[in-house]
Amino acid sequence: MENANLSTRLERAREVLSLEAEAIQALSARLNGAFTEAVDLILACPGRIVVTGMGKSGHVARKIAATLASTGTTAFFMHPAEAAHGDLGMIALGDVVLALSNSGESDEVLALWPALKRKGIRIISMTGRENSSMATLADIHLDAHVDKEACPLGLAPTTSTTAQLALGDALAVCLMHERGFGREDFAMSHPAGSLGRRLLVHVRDIMHSGDDLPRVQLGTSLKDALLEMTRKGLGMTAIINLDGSLAGIYTDGDLRRTLDHTQDFAGLLIDQVMTRSPVTIQAECLATEAVQVMESRKKNGLLVVDDKGHLVGALNMHDVFRAGVI
Repeated sequence: MENANLSTRLERAREVLSLEAEAIQALSARLNGAFTEAVDLILACPGRIVVTGMGKSGHVARKIAATLASTGTTAFFMHPAEAAHGDLGMIALGDVVLALSNSGESDEVLALWPALKRKGIRIISMTGRENSSMATLADIHLDAHVDKEACPLGLAPTTSTTAQLALGDALAVCLMHERGFGREDFAMSHPAGSLGRRLLVHVRDIMHSGDDLPRVQLGTSLKDALLEMTRKGLGMTAIINLDGSLAGIYTDGDLRRTLDHTQDFAGLLIDQVMTRSPVTIQAECLATEAVQVMESRKKNGLLVVDDKGHLVGALNMHDVFRAGVI
């Protein structure tokens, strides 16, 4: 019995997905010049795109507004009922309204039309009926018609909202291409996301510098160099020349190798055991570049130098992890 129920549930789910996939394919085939006109109107818009809709169309409108805003098109959602009670004042000359309704007869949305027209606002409608009031009154109409809802009663907005959402995504992506909106632009809109951190965090933002930077001069005893490593807690210390230029590095790995060769530290200077010509990076590089260097060179840390080779900082894998870059 359980297997029979499972099979029935999966069949129902597949039927819903098939219906919605077919609706999107049909929507793709019906795309026409109105879509390109809508893209042109939004590209030429000197203001914001105000997306509105009631009920389930309102939920889709919120998502479309969010997608537009995060992909280079300034947009926000306006609830039509709230707009009739004052929020209409948020719309300014030069804005464009994108209004959603499956029936195209939403009273709350249509009630805004006279005020929008008086303001000189251009309107793009997205409806499921080409001869609806919203379709005929709008400057541009986007056809989001579907033949059948996935709901077995044919009542709950299912396929129709999927079509609206897909058409909104198509609009946003086309606008992205037209604007030349790239990965760095996306990162600026998503600074808290993983992509934002990878593209916005630089070595200078996470490196240790000043008093936190482990460093000793050439001629320092190995004992004192180890004390510096312990105090700064990075598992390494830089060795610098008198002029501040980098001479070498000494790491926990170097210490293990030193122990393999000698038991007497008393007379050892850091010059004798340090690694010369260490792997370095510059502060202006992205933190992701530092990760690539460390992984490719099998290093746990890097020293940071300026364009003259002077030491300015240090970082290790723990710093990168804490910054959320990886």
